[in-house]
Amino acid sequence: MIKPEDDIHAATAAADVEEPSSAVVPSPVLWKPLGWAKSNLFDSVPNTVLTLLALFLLWETVPPLLNWGLLQATWGVADGTAAACRESAGACWALMGEKNRLMLFGVYPYDQHWRPLLATCIVIAMLATSAPRRFWRRELGYAWLAAIVVVAWLMWGGILGLPYVETGLWGGLPLTLGLALLGIVLAFPLSILLALGRRSNLPAIKAICTGYIELVRGVPLVSVLFMASVMFPLFLPEGVSIDKLLRALVGITLFTAAYLAEAVRGGLQAIPRGQEEAADALGLPYWRKMRLIVLPQALRLVIPPIVNQFISCFKDTSLVTIVGLYDLLAASKAALADPEWRPYFVEGYIIAAIIYWVFCFSMSRYSQWLERQLATGHRR
Repeated sequence: MIKPEDDIHAATAAADVEEPSSAVVPSPVLWKPLGWAKSNLFDSVPNTVLTLLALFLLWETVPPLLNWGLLQATWGVADGTAAACRESAGACWALMGEKNRLMLFGVYPYDQHWRPLLATCIVIAMLATSAPRRFWRRELGYAWLAAIVVVAWLMWGGILGLPYVETGLWGGLPLTLGLALLGIVLAFPLSILLALGRRSNLPAIKAICTGYIELVRGVPLVSVLFMASVMFPLFLPEGVSIDKLLRALVGITLFTAAYLAEAVRGGLQAIPRGQEEAADALGLPYWRKMRLIVLPQALRLVIPPIVNQFISCFKDTSLVTIVGLYDLLAASKAALADPEWRPYFVEGYIIAAIIYWVFCFSMSRYSQWLERQLATGHRR
């Protein structure tokens, strides 16, 4: 016999069973690129108009550039002249084949070009080795010291059978890379001291650091190099002179340090006050507190602006031509001074721009990788 309570339970169970609704039926999935384009490029009327305009501009510019730079380009010449380039309507990339030594090494003695080439390869190899975190050990510092000694011996010479080459003859990519690398390495610790000095409780130190930072940041690098090249020697005793490469390096270092100091100061201000108070409670001295507690956190926070300043320093080395040094850009200009190749200045500047871009883009990508490795960002 079926009880009324059983009927009630059966009715309740039937009511709990939901009928499939047509509202939750998944919509057909579009092909991934088509779906992305629909949701990002054609999701509204303004975006659609801008997308079509961009496609039109690409259609008008990219094919002619490919035709000029690749299809109709001249890649080499047999007689060492630009006659073949004059007969072609495309780019003359043969310029790099004929003038590559002058563009890459400047006025360095021609028969000794293997020395700056080897020195550049050593520096690039050391930079690539230093990038992974697993190599950040004490042995890496010793390797860098050995590499610096070898590079200096290769560039200067004068001992162990290599003829001496004065710094006034250095140029091209080795000079640009050396000035940028040394300027960054020397400016970084100086910028930390300036940032700490600007936040110091001692009025004299704070005033000196603040005045230096604001003064240097208020003038362009050209004026700093001009002072180092023209005005500074006037204050030296008669008969005393300082190498112009050293003067350029000091100017770049002092200028870069002022800008880096503000980036470091921003990182120091982002650290909660409780971090320093906890270190003080543990009895840590000031410098140990900064080295172990505050600075590691502050520098991790400001990796992007620091690397941005490194990139600016690398590009600003092109201004050393004001002191008579032939960096990569100045060496490219010197290569274009030949009347035979002067009409192809666009190709020469494009080649120099590609070299600058490779180094700057590599620094940018490395900073993003390092930022992810150190987990400084907060993903949402």
